[in-house]
Amino acid sequence: MAALMDTRILLRKIKDLRCLTPRRNRVKAKWAGSQPKYPATNLALQNFDATYSLQLGEQWPSVRVSMLCEQKYGALVNNFATTEGVIADLQSQGCRDFVCQPVGVGALERLQAPGFPLHDNPSTLESVGVSQHVAPPRLRTNIKCFVFPGGDISRFKPSRPDLYGMLGYYLMDAASVLPALALDVQEGHSVLDVCAAPGGKTLALLQTQAIRFLCVNDISVSRTYRLQRVLNSYVPKELLTEERMRITSFDGRKWGEIERDTFDRVLVDVPCTTDRHSAMEDENNIFKRARTKERQRLPQLQTELLLAGIEAVRPGGQVLYSTCSLSQLQNEYVVERAMHLAREEHGISLQVVDLRPITRLFKDTFHFAPDPHLGQLVLPHLTANFGPIYMCKLQRLN
Repeated sequence: MAALMDTRILLRKIKDLRCLTPRRNRVKAKWAGSQPKYPATNLALQNFDATYSLQLGEQWPSVRVSMLCEQKYGALVNNFATTEGVIADLQSQGCRDFVCQPVGVGALERLQAPGFPLHDNPSTLESVGVSQHVAPPRLRTNIKCFVFPGGDISRFKPSRPDLYGMLGYYLMDAASVLPALALDVQEGHSVLDVCAAPGGKTLALLQTQAIRFLCVNDISVSRTYRLQRVLNSYVPKELLTEERMRITSFDGRKWGEIERDTFDRVLVDVPCTTDRHSAMEDENNIFKRARTKERQRLPQLQTELLLAGIEAVRPGGQVLYSTCSLSQLQNEYVVERAMHLAREEHGISLQVVDLRPITRLFKDTFHFAPDPHLGQLVLPHLTANFGPIYMCKLQRLN
């Protein structure tokens, strides 16, 4: 009996691997010092459940599940590299270019035909002082972005450099290409990207090969260095000269004071709660308790950035505002507030450009929110797990 008891005790100790670790090397985990009592991801989900369940209604459970699943990516083809082999390889994997191969060959022409309604919700636009005479945007077909078919969760292989050291494609959320498409850059335009890092949308803009001068800015010096590394890997040196491009680390809120009435197009892709990241990753999560005040100040920061972009664009030019959040407080309400301040404090009148032609053109690739209050919103969906991406386009009147 004594031998049997000794055997049971020995077996119990073997199951506990700590007995194999020398006592001097054993460390007792301390909850207070190792993990927060309320992880930031849990706080983010609690916030999302409370707000987005009201905002999205029956769609929220589906969107919630999608945000907690692996995100789908797109391969933005680099036109400055040798692309023939790259495109053939992507096509051999079953990918398609969602920009050049949308719902149908004549889809864009049909959506831009005379008589097509120009605004989503006329009553909403009239309430913020918007008239209804802005043409829908055209598309720059030089932009190529390949995606796997709906429901296919395959991953892209890392891009390889060509003989000149240029990488063939850049991996990013394919929905992030939509703001670059919607900005409608035309030949000879000067463009400002107020919050450019890490550089995906900047690269997409450069793929149009139509920009005369591009100014890219980010207030964070470390993020600006990251942006420069991205550009050096994808863009030839002759296009990174001071005559063609300027990279700065200014406070974007002050841009109206730096260069007013200057640019043909302005992209204002503002810092936000980055909902998918906040729901999945504790690192650099804005829902950490220590960052509560920073998160609460986001709508004010976003409004100031958009207002600066409005001041920087020339009369007749266009501004595109975008976030990667579902929050109406960071999306529609920021746009309405910035339009009001621009009119009341700076005497600048704006029109909202209709983006429905783009949403209908790419409805087979992305899942868009139905009947948005203002602008357009890409919702994550299990069969098209891109986004969230919100975008709203404004035109400054002469």
